[in-house]
Amino acid sequence: MSLIKIENLTFAYPGSFDNVFENACVQLDTDWKLGFVGRNGRGKTTLFRLLLGDYEYRGRIVSSVAFDYFPYAVPDKTMLTLEALSAVCPAAEEWELLRETSLLDVEPEALYRPFHTLSNGEQTKALLAALFLNENRFLLIDEPTNHLDAAARETVARYLNRKKGFILVSHDRAFLDACVDHILSINKANIEVKQCDFSTWLAEFETRQQTEAEQNERLRKDIRRLKEAARRTADWSDKVEKSKIGAGDKGHVGHMAAKMMQRSKNLQRRQQRAAEEKTGLLKNVEYDEQLKLWPLTYHADRLAEYNKVAVSYGGRQVNAPVSFTVHAGDRIFLEGRNGSGKSSLLKLLYETGIEYQGALRKGSGLIVSIVQQDTSGLTGSLDAYAARRGIDNTLFRSILQKLGFDRKQYEKDLRESSAGQKKKVCIAASLCEKAHLYIWDEPLNYIDIYSRRQLEKLIIAYQPTMLLVEHDRAFQQAVATQVIRLEG
Repeated sequence: MSLIKIENLTFAYPGSFDNVFENACVQLDTDWKLGFVGRNGRGKTTLFRLLLGDYEYRGRIVSSVAFDYFPYAVPDKTMLTLEALSAVCPAAEEWELLRETSLLDVEPEALYRPFHTLSNGEQTKALLAALFLNENRFLLIDEPTNHLDAAARETVARYLNRKKGFILVSHDRAFLDACVDHILSINKANIEVKQCDFSTWLAEFETRQQTEAEQNERLRKDIRRLKEAARRTADWSDKVEKSKIGAGDKGHVGHMAAKMMQRSKNLQRRQQRAAEEKTGLLKNVEYDEQLKLWPLTYHADRLAEYNKVAVSYGGRQVNAPVSFTVHAGDRIFLEGRNGSGKSSLLKLLYETGIEYQGALRKGSGLIVSIVQQDTSGLTGSLDAYAARRGIDNTLFRSILQKLGFDRKQYEKDLRESSAGQKKKVCIAASLCEKAHLYIWDEPLNYIDIYSRRQLEKLIIAYQPTMLLVEHDRAFQQAVATQVIRLEG
């Protein structure tokens, strides 16, 4: 056991006038299993890069352990997986790699195949196993669940629960609860750490937010009352001052004026203290502003029907035939292992050229709105993106702001945005569109917990018809009307 100390950390990116961190302080134990949470763009990945020594900063970071980072970049993916993992942890024996990967349900034969032939989920699990075999290292794990299906997330969570000495960035609430014992949170004004699982932290955080909001409302009333009292006192003082002109007992009148002036100053000081107290109180309040949606009503109850549909890749069928109907008001989640054709089944409703067997019926005149899984191709300005999607730019920016999108991001090229910010751009665009059916493919990848909860409330409130792929159990349980499991 040893400590990682962050003292008075101040950092801003070159050319930026806004500090990502300002005099941040926190102390961590290297035996802790830390879940790392905070809004998108708040600085989670930046803190990882600072711990790794990638950037210059003011302040001090003191640690007796070295840091490893996931995702790990394999330089040559044509290597056998065993060779690639041996490069990650040179001191590990082959039997150790086989043992560790077996704990993550990676088949032994996968280690003797080229790394690039492994699925994204298999690559994630294999690299995590190798990184944990490095002794006297502290692992910084940045959003490992984005390439994991629901079953794989449960496997990785069980694996991490057996380990110690890591910081895990994840926005999957069930995943965090299953494998961490401390929560490290980046708030608006500070960084703090608490010993608990995520659900406990969230309950305490919301209680604190509610208490602060109630105290804030009382302070607002106090400030209004003090302002009114100060105005009346100033009026009285002014009247008394005017009455000195031609008065017989100018000493008495002057004394009264002085008392009124002093009372006015006292009220102003109390008002200032109340305002300062309110400012300090609200420094970490997170507002979940209500989102809106404009779903269209379709002329029939059935929007689409899949009848024994199976997707094929290169002539190879990847899922057992599946049948289901999308009715108005349905929110259907497709679930299955990576590579089981989930995304392709969604795309059948808005793309051509996908090979499949079975029958698919799509309602005539059906208008769909799409959030695609891959956002890597987003470039250009927000205005240009809104124009390409044909959406109202003012509404688009308003929704982004409600999703916690920082105003300083508005003028940047989208290629410079974080993965979470890009995903929010796609979601905001979809929310601007009036559609009969909303098709969202893993919309929550990289999206912070606060925004996930906003989207849950939106969907419950507006009841849109949706077809989704999403592995966040908490989100699925909150909004799904049906879950369809795809078999390989």
